[in-house]
Amino acid sequence: MVKKKRLTKSATKETFWGWIFVFPTMIGLAILNFYPMIYTVYQSFFKTGDFGKGNVFVGLANYKKVFGDTEVWQALWNTIKYAIVEVPFSIVIALVLAALIHRKLPGYKIFRTIFFLPMVVAPAAIAMVWKWLYNSQFGLLNHVLPFNLNWISDPKYAVFSIAIIGVWSVIGYNVVLFLAGLQEVPKDYFEAAALDGANGIQRFFYITLPMISPTLFFVVVTRTIAALQVFDFIYMIIDYNNPALKKTQSLVYLFYDYAFNKGNKGYGATVIVVLLVFIMLLTVIQLRGQKRWVHYN
Repeated sequence: MVKKKRLTKSATKETFWGWIFVFPTMIGLAILNFYPMIYTVYQSFFKTGDFGKGNVFVGLANYKKVFGDTEVWQALWNTIKYAIVEVPFSIVIALVLAALIHRKLPGYKIFRTIFFLPMVVAPAAIAMVWKWLYNSQFGLLNHVLPFNLNWISDPKYAVFSIAIIGVWSVIGYNVVLFLAGLQEVPKDYFEAAALDGANGIQRFFYITLPMISPTLFFVVVTRTIAALQVFDFIYMIIDYNNPALKKTQSLVYLFYDYAFNKGNKGYGATVIVVLLVFIMLLTVIQLRGQKRWVHYN
C-alpha cells in the first residue's frame, strides 16, 4: 500500500485558509443557484393551488401539457431564432474588431472604450434608447433608411430586431475576451508566416483562429447559454398588448408570464425545466465537438 504523504504545517494552514475564503462563495452558490434550481424541478411536479397555496401533486401532468402546448413550442422557436442571430453575429463582429484593435491602429484605445460601453449601461436604458430608434412613426431608423418597417410590432421582424439589440450589447464583452486571447499568441508565428509569403487573411485563418480557439470556444458556449435565456430586452421592449408578442416571447418570458402574471408557478417551473434540459443537451454537444476544432497549446 502506498502511504499518503502528510501535509506540512504550512500546507495545512494554506489549505485551511483556502477553504475559509472559498466557503462564502460556496454558500452563495448553494443558496442562490443550486437550491432554486432543485426547488424549481420539484415544483414542476405540482399544480399551483389557489392564492399560491395548497399545491397539488400532479406527477408528469405538467410535462405532458408542455409537450402538447403550441405556445411553448413557439416560444422555443423564438428563442432559437434569437440565438441564431445573436450568437454568430456578435462573435464574428467582435472577433474582427478585436483583431483590428490588437494591431494598435490609431485611436485603438478610444475605440476599445467605446465598444465596451454597452456592457456598463443598464439594460433598461439600452431598451429605452432602442425602443425610440425602432419607433415606426418618429424613430431614427425609419428616417435614415430608405424604407419603413414596424421593427417591434411586426411579427415577422420583431424577434430579429430584439436580436440586433442583443448583438450590439454584448460585442464589447466579446471583444475584451478575444483581445485577451490574441495577446497570448506569440508574434514569432506571424513573423515566420510573413517570411513564407502568407498574407494577412491567411495568417488570420491559419494562425490566429487556431491559437485563440480555446477562447473562441468559451465565448461560443457562454454566449449560447446566455442567448437562450434572453428575457430582459423582450420584457422591456415588447408590450403585453403588442401583436408581435407571441412571435417574440422566449421560454424565460413564458415562464415569467405563467409564474408571476397567471399565478401558475407549477407550469411555469415546467417550462423553465424544459429550457434547462435543452441548454444542457446543447452544451454537451458543444463540449463533444470541441475536440475537432479547439487546439489547446
